[in-house]
Amino acid sequence: MEEYYYPLSRYFRQTFGRPVRKVSVDAGFSCPNRDGTIAAGGCIFCDNRAFSPARRLGIGSITQQIDEGIARVSRRFAEAAFIAYFQPSTNTYAPVDRLEAIYRQAIGHPKISGLAIGTRPDCVGDEVLDLLARLSRETWLSLELGLQSSCDQTLAFLNRGHDFASFLDAVKRASQRNLRLGVHVILGLPGEGRRQCRRTAEILADLPIHSIKLHNLYVVRDTPLAELWAAGQIPLPSLEEYADLAVDFLERTPGDVVIERLAGDAPRDFLLAPAWSADKNAPRQAIERQFARRGTRQGALAHPKGENPPMGG
Repeated sequence: MEEYYYPLSRYFRQTFGRPVRKVSVDAGFSCPNRDGTIAAGGCIFCDNRAFSPARRLGIGSITQQIDEGIARVSRRFAEAAFIAYFQPSTNTYAPVDRLEAIYRQAIGHPKISGLAIGTRPDCVGDEVLDLLARLSRETWLSLELGLQSSCDQTLAFLNRGHDFASFLDAVKRASQRNLRLGVHVILGLPGEGRRQCRRTAEILADLPIHSIKLHNLYVVRDTPLAELWAAGQIPLPSLEEYADLAVDFLERTPGDVVIERLAGDAPRDFLLAPAWSADKNAPRQAIERQFARRGTRQGALAHPKGENPPMGG
């Protein structure tokens, strides 16, 4: 089967010599956008229960979560290696000594081969980055920064509590420590069309980024976004419209950037819309059809580094 983009599965096989699966770990962290430090409501799309089994079922110890996650995955991937993915909430939002103790619990597990740490760009101070740099010399490690958009107006609408300059600063300081960087982006946000999607891709293409996760905007219950959607104030792209935006983005993404995912999803009992988001295969198939229709692939329209605009707007 033809590969139109550089998938995470291929990168993992090249790096580890076998399949790798991420095991979601919830350390129980909060978020400055939720605990009142920045704001109290959090991002308008966010409910951590929607992507944390531990918050839906009860948070166990780090070791217990890893054991249970590996047990679930091993039924289908007996030969896989495993990475502990600190996914829900802001996973660098704690004193450094606490962070180190928690991360070391994970990498001390005999079946864990690395760490993926999801966080906000305004929660990676120099002491945190120094810690991650030390750990990255001991194990495979990826720092995942939630950006969502390069447009400050959109970030304000999402109630992110940070601007694009904060992201650029975090990328600069993390790259100075040679950290492997991943970025999360949402396509099809209200007020953002094809032009803004392309611009975000072009800006990121000029930065030292190792991987990208693409997400569609989906609505989960018990969030401010759900209220706006129910009131008819939030348009959501169709599957084909999303695929069109995703291929626009990927054409402008250098071919050596790993694409960790093509769309987001949520448990069916949380997901309100769009309905197509419940089918994990549908976005991949639609994006591949769009690539084939255009006769193109990832990086086809990417400019050499240094030729893209340095700032968002």
